[in-house]
Order: sequence, then structure tokens, then C-alpha cells
Amino acid sequence: MIERCAAPSNVFILMGVSATGKTTLGNALAEATGGSFFDGDDFHPESNRQKMAAGEPLTDSDRREWLGTLADLVAVRSGKPRPTFIACSALKESYRKILRSEKTDLIFLFLTAAPEALRQRITDRFESGDHFMPPSLLDSQLEALEPPEQALEMEVSKPISELVALFLEHYSQ
Repeated sequence: MIERCAAPSNVFILMGVSATGKTTLGNALAEATGGSFFDGDDFHPESNRQKMAAGEPLTDSDRREWLGTLADLVAVRSGKPRPTFIACSALKESYRKILRSEKTDLIFLFLTAAPEALRQRITDRFESGDHFMPPSLLDSQLEALEPPEQALEMEVSKPISELVALFLEHYSQ
């Protein structure tokens, strides 16, 4: 049973490897709460997008500028009257530390799924042209993933409506 609590923050990072549905859930949460959604992929420099599209995993150095840009977004959105949801893989604790910067009450929503399901999802969207990241990079993301110690874990095989209800139950707005 999840204890209902008031959210100590109004900025939420939807984190997890590629194809966990961060964008889909982020949009649904923003709609359900009257908040705003930002897709972290939109903030990648073109060089990062090209590198991933070529099947090359990003290095920590490649991610530094991108994470700094997202940390700036967190700072700008903090204190706004409506919640903000940002999709960002945030695979490592060091990345989450950059996102937190001075904002220690940033809340992470950890999206998870079975690797086979993720592989199918990422293949489908890559082959349809809906995303630039190829399936070949999933293994590198799974290897890099350091599950967060403090986050609401959400298994994304459930319907979006159930995940939204879980969020609303856990964080009264």
C-alpha cells in the first residue's frame, strides 16, 4: 500500500532506459494535473542525436551539456504553481546529482519494464521512424542503469490510466 503524501516538489523527472514510455506518461501526467511536460530528448545537442542515430552510446562527457541544460530547466520550473514533468533517462546517480543541483527535493519517477518488452518497443518505434535511437543501444543503457534509491517505481506494462492513478494517489497535488 502506497502512503498518500503531499509532493515536496513540483518538478518530477520521469527516468528510465529508452522505450519505457517516459514521453507518453509525462504527457498524460501533465494533462491529468494541469501541469507542463518537457521531453529531455528535445534538449540534446544535434551531435548527441547524430551519435545515437549512428548506434553509438553517449559518454558521460557527451551527456554533460545536455544534463546541465535540463538542470537549468529544473531551476526555472521550480516554484511554479503547476507541476512540471521532464522525461530524462537519468541512468546514473551522477546524472541525477547534476539534475538536482541545488534542488534536493526534485522527485524521480522510475519507469521500468522487462528487457524483452523494451526491446520490442524500441524496435517498433525505430523502424516506424518515430525515434532516432536504434535498438542496438538498449543494452548499453541497461548496463549503465543505476536504479535510484529514492523514487516512485512504475512498471510500465500497466495501462497509462493506472500509472496516472498511482501517481495521483501517491502525490496529492
